[in-house]
Amino acid sequence: MKTLKLTLLCLFVSLMMHANVSQTEKEALVALYTATQGEQWNTTWDLEQPVATWHGVTVKNDKVVGLNLHMNNLQGRLPQEIGNLIYLQKINLGFNKLEGNLPKAFFNLKELKSVKLFVNAFEGNIPTEIGSLTKLEVLELFSNTFSGEIPSSIGNLKNLKTLVLGSNYLTGNIPTQISQLTKLEVLSLIDNKLEGEIPAELGSLVNLKELVLASNALTGNLPTTLNNLTQLNTIMVSGNNLNKDMVSIIDTPEAIPMKLHFVTETALATEED
Repeated sequence: MKTLKLTLLCLFVSLMMHANVSQTEKEALVALYTATQGEQWNTTWDLEQPVATWHGVTVKNDKVVGLNLHMNNLQGRLPQEIGNLIYLQKINLGFNKLEGNLPKAFFNLKELKSVKLFVNAFEGNIPTEIGSLTKLEVLELFSNTFSGEIPSSIGNLKNLKTLVLGSNYLTGNIPTQISQLTKLEVLSLIDNKLEGEIPAELGSLVNLKELVLASNALTGNLPTTLNNLTQLNTIMVSGNNLNKDMVSIIDTPEAIPMKLHFVTETALATEED
């Protein structure tokens, strides 16, 4: 039995080593390596070895389906060729030194389910084409320098469960189209320049567990529709221009089942001490 298991393991490793990734996908990865100063990565690639052996690359059925290069000292801009990784389902380039706009070709990656580009120096608007990635479940772009308004096309991402856009320079109102993301569990827009009132439509996000809107320029009251969010356990709205009677939402009997962790400026100061 042990011999059989060892044989099967060796066969599996052999198949992985000789995965026949298409030349187009390999060239796309090489372009990424070159554009982001691959020789200076913390863990480099041996371009003479099979793609399946390259650090952070996941190959399944001879297709590149995963790319995880977080905290690997990538520097520079993403090349247009990244759009040729058309089978990619997950990409994590967090905690690097990437900069510039997201290339248009990035939005060719229609199979993407998870995009994590946090803690880099990406800039420019979040392109409206983001709405074409309809299989997305996770979108984390926090701690970059994205600016402009959150595109209304984000409402097309009906499978999204996590949306984290905090610590950028986003402006304008919170788009009401976010209310169409009924699978959403985490919504964090903290530390931007968002203004206007918190949309009452957010009360449609019945699966929401965390709502983090602190450190913006939001005005008005917390909408009473948030009482509909029975799964909500964290709400952070400090550092805005909301009315002082915000407690109206948490003092109502309907709000009691929510068990909100309601964070005010005073509470934050206490926790930081």
